[in-house]
Amino acid sequence: MNKIDTRLLREIADLEGTPKGAYNIRKNGQLESRSNTANIEIVSKTDKSGIDIHIKAGTKNQSVHIPVIITETGLDELVYNDFYIGPDCDVVIVAGCGIHNAGDKTSQHDGVHTFYVGENSKVQYVEKHYGEGEGTGERIMNPQTVVYLEKGASIQLDTTQLRGVDSTKRYTKVVVKEEAEAVVNEKLLTHGKQVAESEMDVILAGEGASGRVISRSVAQDESQQIFYPQMIGDAAGFGHVQCDSILMGHAKIQAIPALTANHPDAQLIHEAAIGRIAGDQILKLMTLGLTEEEAEEEILNGFLG
Repeated sequence: MNKIDTRLLREIADLEGTPKGAYNIRKNGQLESRSNTANIEIVSKTDKSGIDIHIKAGTKNQSVHIPVIITETGLDELVYNDFYIGPDCDVVIVAGCGIHNAGDKTSQHDGVHTFYVGENSKVQYVEKHYGEGEGTGERIMNPQTVVYLEKGASIQLDTTQLRGVDSTKRYTKVVVKEEAEAVVNEKLLTHGKQVAESEMDVILAGEGASGRVISRSVAQDESQQIFYPQMIGDAAGFGHVQCDSILMGHAKIQAIPALTANHPDAQLIHEAAIGRIAGDQILKLMTLGLTEEEAEEEILNGFLG
C-alpha cells in the first residue's frame, strides 16, 4: 500500500491499517488482501467478478470490511457481492469505493451488493464513495444495494458520497418482511458540474414492517441531483420518507418522493425540503470570528455530519 492507497482507505473506510476481523481489499480490479474468521468466510465468485460473504448464525459484535480502491486511469469494472447472514446475528459491514484518477480516461466502478438477512438479525452497513486526482478523466460510481429482510430482522444503511465523484446512479431496494425494520440514511455532496441520481424502493411486505428513508444532500456550483425515493406499503406497516437538500451557487435539485399504499393499514408519510443556507445562520457564525466561507463549511459539516 502506497500513500494514495492509504489515503483512499482512510476516506472510505476510516482505516489506518489492517482492519480487525474479516476483510477483503480490492485494488484495480484484483484482490489485494483478505482475511476470514471462524464465523465469517469470504469466497471469490467463480462465474463473475465479486465475492460471497457468509456469516454464521449467532455471530455477534463482529465486522467485515470490503473496500475497493482504484488508482488506474481507464479502469471500468462491475462487481457483484452477495451477503448471506444467518439468523440472530449482530454485525457491521463496511464497504465503499475510492478512485484516484491522475489520467485522461474515465475510471468507473459499478457495484451490486445483495443482502440476505436471516430472522432476528441486525446489520449496519456503511458505504462511502470518494474521488480525487489531478487528471481530466472522470470518476464514475454506480452502486446498487438490494436487501431482503426476514422476520424480525433489521438493517441500517448509512451511505455517503463525499467529494470528487463526477457521475453516479444509485439504486437501493429493500424488501421488509413481518416485524422487520429498514433504515436508509443517505448523504450526498456534489460540486462543479457533477450529476447524481438516487432511486430507492422500500417495500413493506409483511405485517408490522417499518421503513425509514432519511436523505440529506448539498448541491454546489452547477451540479445537479435527482431523488426518487418510493415507499410501498403492501402490508400493515409504517413508512416515512424525508428528503432535505441545500442549494448553493447555480445548482439544481429535484426531489420526487412517492408513496404507494396497497394495503388499507399501511401508514405512509413523506416530507421534502429544498433551500439555501439561511443568511442569519452565516451571520451568527461570522460574529464568532469565522469568515463567510468558513461559516458555510461549518453549516454543511453539521448538516451532512
